[in-house]
Amino acid sequence: MEQLIAKIGKGQRGSKDLTWDEAKLAMRLLIEDQVSPIQAGAFLMAMRIKMETISELAAFTMTARHYVSPLSISNRDYLLDLPLYGEKHETFHAIIASAIVASAAGASILMHGIENPCTTTDVCHVLAALGIPVDLSSQQVTETLEETGLAYLDMGNYHPALARYLSLRQELGVQNLFHQIARMLNPGRTKAQVIGIAHPPYLEKMVEAMDMLDSGHVLIFQGVEGFPELSIVNATSLRELKDTRSFSVNLKPKDVGFSFGPFHSMAAPKATPDAQAGAQEATLLQRLLENRITGSQKDWVVLNAALLLYISGRAPSVMAGVPLANQALNSGAAVKKLRQLSKKPTDSASLLSQPIPVHT
Repeated sequence: MEQLIAKIGKGQRGSKDLTWDEAKLAMRLLIEDQVSPIQAGAFLMAMRIKMETISELAAFTMTARHYVSPLSISNRDYLLDLPLYGEKHETFHAIIASAIVASAAGASILMHGIENPCTTTDVCHVLAALGIPVDLSSQQVTETLEETGLAYLDMGNYHPALARYLSLRQELGVQNLFHQIARMLNPGRTKAQVIGIAHPPYLEKMVEAMDMLDSGHVLIFQGVEGFPELSIVNATSLRELKDTRSFSVNLKPKDVGFSFGPFHSMAAPKATPDAQAGAQEATLLQRLLENRITGSQKDWVVLNAALLLYISGRAPSVMAGVPLANQALNSGAAVKKLRQLSKKPTDSASLLSQPIPVHT
């Protein structure tokens, strides 16, 4: 590890990229905990400054996959991998509602992430407030996914060694290469993946790296606050990989029939004296799934549900996914799916009676 740190840690001019075998070795040393905490931190920060190459990203991910078995999912029809890593500060998790809508419309979605103990508005807290289990074993996740068409996998349960480095986000103050690996890990080895990133340089790199990993249909883009969410406010630049061919797409809401919405339509509800922000957000998402909210907030959920339906194979295009998503909401199938997923009552009174901001 000393030699590997020296190779990548000589600054932007002096540093050199790791070979394929060196990248695999580095990942083995880290996952097997054969390095000191100082060495681990030095390697991660040096790599963040240098930036991972396409080959390094692929080698890191391939090696990390060797330490865990993929989920044994028997029904892979319309199955989509949806990694949810990062932190939201300004906007609500539209992707949670969109995933439930897409599942109600026939897609099968495996979400995965990791709990952030420093906030009550991370994915885990919002899902838990909705009653959706976030601490299932791999076997339970597989069973839930095949029974309901949607499940959440906690990376801490599935790949503890990888999760250990994800948790360093709180100590280092920034994400590290393991956040990119987690996004690319694909625990179910699905052919369809939607990946949101925070930093534009990863757009091209991750597409090429995913191609090296023999991926199927993958969409990668700089989503809202780094999440796999198209913006309803701005155009989104995407990179699509399909059958080893990659494409660049610039998608505007109006391209699929929506008007640009105001930024406040994506804003997260604020905590009140009576409830934490995560619970407030769960109430907002439930009302959206109950089809009680119209305007730009609903449009944002439908837009992203349509995207998930397209990549999963349920719709031939994002445009074709829009009426499927709208039907799932308007028919009540989306809120019925929420009730199926939830382990506690989801009638309006079961969450919060405190009013929340609704932007139309």
